[in-house]
Amino acid sequence: MAGEKGVAGSQAWFCTTGLPSDVVVEVDGMSFHLHKFPLMLKSRKLHELLSEQEHKEEDEEIDEGDIRRISLHDFPGVSATFEAAAKFCYGVRIDVSSTTVAPLRCAAEYLEMTEDFAEDNLVSRTELFLTQSVFRSLSQSVKVLKTCETLLPLAEDLGIAQRCIDNIVTGACATEVSSLFSWPVSDHHKNGIRSATWMEDLTVLNLPFYKRVISAMKERNPSTELIEGSLVSYAKRTIPGLSRSKRNLKTAPPPAEPAQLDLLETIITNLSPAKSSVFISAQFLFGLLRTANILHAPESLRTPLEKRIAAQLEQATLDDLLMPSYSYLVETLYDVEAVERVLRYFIEEASSAITAEDVSENVERLPAGNGDPFLTVGRLVDGFLAEVASDANLRVDKFCDIALALPDHSRVYDDGLYRAVDVFLKAHPALTESEKEKICGVMNFRKLTLEACTHAAQNERLPLRAVVQVLFFEQLQLRQAIAGTILTAEEEDQPTAPPPPPPAEGGRWRVAAHENQLLRLGMDSMRNRVQDLERECSSMRRAIERIDGSREAGRWQRRRRQPPAGGWGSLGRKLGCKSRMQVFDSQEAAPKRSVEEQS
Repeated sequence: MAGEKGVAGSQAWFCTTGLPSDVVVEVDGMSFHLHKFPLMLKSRKLHELLSEQEHKEEDEEIDEGDIRRISLHDFPGVSATFEAAAKFCYGVRIDVSSTTVAPLRCAAEYLEMTEDFAEDNLVSRTELFLTQSVFRSLSQSVKVLKTCETLLPLAEDLGIAQRCIDNIVTGACATEVSSLFSWPVSDHHKNGIRSATWMEDLTVLNLPFYKRVISAMKERNPSTELIEGSLVSYAKRTIPGLSRSKRNLKTAPPPAEPAQLDLLETIITNLSPAKSSVFISAQFLFGLLRTANILHAPESLRTPLEKRIAAQLEQATLDDLLMPSYSYLVETLYDVEAVERVLRYFIEEASSAITAEDVSENVERLPAGNGDPFLTVGRLVDGFLAEVASDANLRVDKFCDIALALPDHSRVYDDGLYRAVDVFLKAHPALTESEKEKICGVMNFRKLTLEACTHAAQNERLPLRAVVQVLFFEQLQLRQAIAGTILTAEEEDQPTAPPPPPPAEGGRWRVAAHENQLLRLGMDSMRNRVQDLERECSSMRRAIERIDGSREAGRWQRRRRQPPAGGWGSLGRKLGCKSRMQVFDSQEAAPKRSVEEQS
């Protein structure tokens, strides 16, 4: 039977029917040795070409026994597609699938294998498969659309690509509706959120077709999660380095830089400007920002991305903020400029959502937990500053700008900020006294814990004024704590008209009265201690005044003199240092005691 068996060679394909071939068709570097009559019965184009050659041979009186040659240089598709079409002409059954139907449909159109030329031809056969099998399945439509990438513009002229896009959008919207009723529409889970398989299917498309799918999807006005979920899947599959999952290790080579910029622009411009989708994580957005910095994307592309990051900055981690700097104009290791811009956008958005009255009313009652975004971002910024503070190229002004970008109520305690200041001072030992005071000025010493105050009081890198302020507020905290203890004790000690003791329990009443008397004595002793602390604080204030007044008159010479009692002596003890005068006094005290013992 003709076409029952085919033999493939390296550059030639033969049809073994027992008859010698009389026509050779060259397609995509392959020579097909065929017979003209089966081809002329199904293809109008081949019929016309062969008939034209026959008339030419008759005019030129060429022997009809010679093999005729036809070259189809503009054939849509590869040699395997023409092989399937040739088998169809011989009546051999061919397999039509989602990966072969579009090339066969284009080949049938090119060869003019239509119904008006021959019944049950290849055009009708492929159209029937598209209607009954492909356009009823979203995944099949994606596969067919993928094959159309190499069949343009014929696949576009035949409407195959557009019909596939329409079917994909219809299926995606139907998937969204079914998910509202909790129907099974997915085959894997990520972060506890269902992700439809069609989102992964679309990642095989090239960028032009994918952009058309997203544009058509947005015209249907679906939910934001539907579009952004697809954008995340496509970006992780196509942008190098955005995803570290194992399934992306065997992806195609990265596209050229202009193509990557076009891809990045497609992803960013189709993202919603506000936080509205569970698919978009802060880690994903920071990955896009790193890619934009590597590609030196224009500001018009980076600004909307940074604003979107600011909308969910409280979800970020320290690793997200530590973005390497890829600019030749920036000397710092990390991109602190981008972090500063994101913080500014965060404050602007928060200010638009919360009025000044609301802030002033809620500052005192803000929780110290993770519920408030300001507190979360405050801890995040403190950690970021502690990491970048060790960079010797980080300027003082830039450190202060980032530290002071957030409002005061963003930090319950300034211990994290103090740690960053300490790291900065250690990494920049050549700072002047005024620069050190400027760095320390970002802290609120009232919001340091006792542990931080204890460390700061012994920190030799801090300027003297900062140490004095730390000691002052440390004493203030201690005084308030002791005063609160006294107040509590006095409230407990207030007479509350106790009931008269029963006559049979007179011994117990006398014991209770004695305990109350001992408690009053303890309270008196505590009051005396508070008064001593107040005197010491007064001495510290006078010492601070002397520091300010003696700068122009040789403060270092006066510092060698013995301070008054309760003044520099207590200050020196708090600073953890000993002066020469103290050592001298302690050496003279021992001989005086020995003389008295001898007498």
